[in-house]
Amino acid sequence: MLKEAVDTAYLHFNRANDHYEDILKYPLDLKLYENKEQIKSIDAFIFRFIKLQDFMGDKLFKELLKRVGEYKDNMSLLDVLDRLEKLEIIDNSDRWIEYRIIRNKLTHEYPNNEADILEGIKLALVYFAEMGNILKNISSYLKERNLHV
Repeated sequence: MLKEAVDTAYLHFNRANDHYEDILKYPLDLKLYENKEQIKSIDAFIFRFIKLQDFMGDKLFKELLKRVGEYKDNMSLLDVLDRLEKLEIIDNSDRWIEYRIIRNKLTHEYPNNEADILEGIKLALVYFAEMGNILKNISSYLKERNLHV
């Protein structure tokens, strides 16, 4: 189960990463909404960002903690994040909550709120890179402890 979860997380990450790299080339201002190709890249990135954030929080983290004997069925997301912080998989559990807030903001975008959405996209770009680091931390953690997936 953990191997499948890691593979799925990397699938979402890699698909988002293609669009992430394109978006970094764009001027991130309100004129962004005038270019259909840029909008397509942003929409695809946002979709995968949301999928990745959801998947890591709902599945991957639990599977990892199960593998190392640290997961209990009654653990809340905050409990899971605190445990991951202690294992040095994530730097700060509060930061993951910020990822969820941006994820929720991007999920409920409203056409009249382009400036807010643009700010959300800018934050998602930063958070996406951080989520990539978390994936690397998970891979390193498993490798260092010889917990092959």
